[in-house]
Amino acid sequence: MMNQLRLWVLLGGLVLTGQQSFAQMRGFETGGWIGISNYFGDLNTNWRVNRLHPGGGLGARYNFNDRLAMRLGATYGQISAYDSDSKNDFELRRNLSFKSIIVDGTAQFEFNFMPYVHGHRDYFYTPYLFAGFSMFYFNPRAELDGEWYNLAEQGTEGQFRGEEYNTTQAALAYGFGFKMDLSYRWSFNIELSGRKLFTDYLDDVSGVYADIRDIRAQRGEIAAALSDRSIEPKIGEPGRQRGNGKNNDMYAFLTIGMMYYFGDIRCPEFLRR
Repeated sequence: MMNQLRLWVLLGGLVLTGQQSFAQMRGFETGGWIGISNYFGDLNTNWRVNRLHPGGGLGARYNFNDRLAMRLGATYGQISAYDSDSKNDFELRRNLSFKSIIVDGTAQFEFNFMPYVHGHRDYFYTPYLFAGFSMFYFNPRAELDGEWYNLAEQGTEGQFRGEEYNTTQAALAYGFGFKMDLSYRWSFNIELSGRKLFTDYLDDVSGVYADIRDIRAQRGEIAAALSDRSIEPKIGEPGRQRGNGKNNDMYAFLTIGMMYYFGDIRCPEFLRR
């Protein structure tokens, strides 16, 4: 978390102080990207990348100068995880699984490590760093006897009706990328971005097992069955650990995209005098 705060301070300082650039490259870019998404959390504690899913998005970038830019984007992806993929004995016994769509909207500031000017013969590529805020929608689901159920509605950890976790949440976005001109107007982008979430229920798993009799009485047999999927003999005793609520979940995108530049290159101020 401290590393993320340092990143925010760095980017914030750059935005406030600005950069003395040799050229004022201002203007909008729009485009899209395709890629893959992956989840890390209570059902993927050892950072597996065996269940990647395709996704894509659209966005627009405004270049303040050759170092700083702001981008708005929307990305759609999917995530999933299965305890059966784990090598941990407890997780294998727990036997939980989920899948979910991710609809992610992000506003982020970008800092180019090198001067970047569309159409320039030398400064036509750069790695960059970014940070920002996201709002995202998710809907964890699980299969039982051939049917898929929305887990947030089932209260699988004993949530009372009306107290289910919200499936629209905020997050911190961060990551790095590389961009390069293919022509004056078109550029190529590759980016790895992560989301630091403020929820641990992306996978519907966070705390301890509730009393299955209470879940059955309040939600019914399906909710009770979804709350404890453990292999016999069952391990879902009331108060026993089901997940780790001390560490929130996260997801990440690896994307490749194309952007079209609408702006122009302006001469620096000292050349206009």
